Amino acid sequence: MSGPHEMVAKLRALTTARVGLERTGVSQRTQDVLAFQLSHAQARDAVHARLDAGAVAERMAKITGGPVLGLRSEARDRAEYLQRPDRGRRLDDSRALLAAHAQKGADVALVIADGLSALAVERHAAAVLERLLPRLSALHIAPLSVVEQGRVAIGDEIGAVLGARVMVVLIGERPGLSSPDSLGAYVTFAPRVGRTDAERVCLSNIRNAGLSYDEAAAQLERVISEALARGWTGVAAGQSGRALPGPGGES
Repeated sequence: MSGPHEMVAKLRALTTARVGLERTGVSQRTQDVLAFQLSHAQARDAVHARLDAGAVAERMAKITGGPVLGLRSEARDRAEYLQRPDRGRRLDDSRALLAAHAQKGADVALVIADGLSALAVERHAAAVLERLLPRLSALHIAPLSVVEQGRVAIGDEIGAVLGARVMVVLIGERPGLSSPDSLGAYVTFAPRVGRTDAERVCLSNIRNAGLSYDEAAAQLERVISEALARGWTGVAAGQSGRALPGPGGES
């Protein structure tokens, strides 16, 4: 039978969570306290870091071989973005750039947004796209957008303007104490302003210590294919079996 130390070792091998922390008297060990403070600082830095949108756009252009649209939300800076989530959900006057690239019949529109971790985008978004795009080669893909100070719902406006049937948003997730660089992917059928999170499919924790790039790409391909075939994404539509109304009204 395993002793307590062996059991703790097995648990630690399965998770980055802080399990079985030792004590010195009535206090935690200094090294554990310092490790916690480091993780907390990394999470805070991830939230406040600014995305190098130009560098990301340049890298994405090499992957897609097409135009990459640089957009911004109504949040003027990081402080406003954090204090006013609503302004991170709508585009500023960069919206005009989208109209010139609207394409009838686009199957999928792709958006990369900094969200709450620019670090996640800079580390993982390119690798996910490199694996996803070959899987979508039979589909009509709208120009990719890179959004500064963006939240998930900003993809609804972008997808509606571009006329895409499905919107995919790759975005930095809220950092945890063991995951400051976690990337999320949100898929929405018939994107339009006013969609709710219940009308989306979310893949979370895409990173080296989480959901792998290959598995994320495979799952996204499946979700996109099912959305196009069935005419819905999300919890309510899945339960009802009914298609979501498209951008022009009833489907």
